[in-house]
Amino acid sequence: MDAPRTPLPPIVDGEEWDRRRAVLLAREKAHTREGDAIAAERRRLPMTEIDPVTLRGPSGEISLLDVFDGRDELVVYKHMWFDGQPFEGQCEGCTISIWDFRDAVYLREAGVSFAVFTEGPYEEVAPFREFMGYVHPWYSTRGISDPAIAGGGMIACYLRDGDRVFLTYETYGRGVETIMSSLHLLDLTPYGRREEWEDSPEGWPVSPHSFWRSEGRPTAQWTRPGVTPVHSHEHAHVHP
Repeated sequence: MDAPRTPLPPIVDGEEWDRRRAVLLAREKAHTREGDAIAAERRRLPMTEIDPVTLRGPSGEISLLDVFDGRDELVVYKHMWFDGQPFEGQCEGCTISIWDFRDAVYLREAGVSFAVFTEGPYEEVAPFREFMGYVHPWYSTRGISDPAIAGGGMIACYLRDGDRVFLTYETYGRGVETIMSSLHLLDLTPYGRREEWEDSPEGWPVSPHSFWRSEGRPTAQWTRPGVTPVHSHEHAHVHP
């Protein structure tokens, strides 16, 4: 028997398509304006001061002030970390999130530094960063208990005023999607992200989390030169 066909969106003439598109466009523009209003409110949030802390980077200990790299604002992605796990055992969501944001040049031009914080010990984190080819500076927060610095799976924004540092904003839940342009593009396609939680028409294809992890690895790892399947005996050079 032939495999069942994937359902297709309804087919209409150009005039009907324009009409339906115009209806959705009005909602999209309202959504954009609401997003602008939320951003305006975000700029009016108060801030809370952070006690001085020391992180660990490639040159050893470094103060939070120095992570700003001479700028007054800092955006941080807090990368989850699983101690002692191999590269493929690290968080697929965080792995792809940072991979989706390759260069912070426009942030730097706006006077904003970008860094990755993780609770993993730096001696474990550094080989993972090198393996993935990430260009952003990474720092270990191991031993820091302040939730304004520690934690994983979120984005945080900081402001420096002289020698004082303040937390101004932090995302929760799906807030890290802000950094993942691929998800926003998938939302424009007829089949979307193909995840189970999405509100899609009956029969729409669903392949839960398939794009997050492939053949035992976070999908982004398959971009790395020389990477091999997890169960292969030939991958020791990229998988300690």
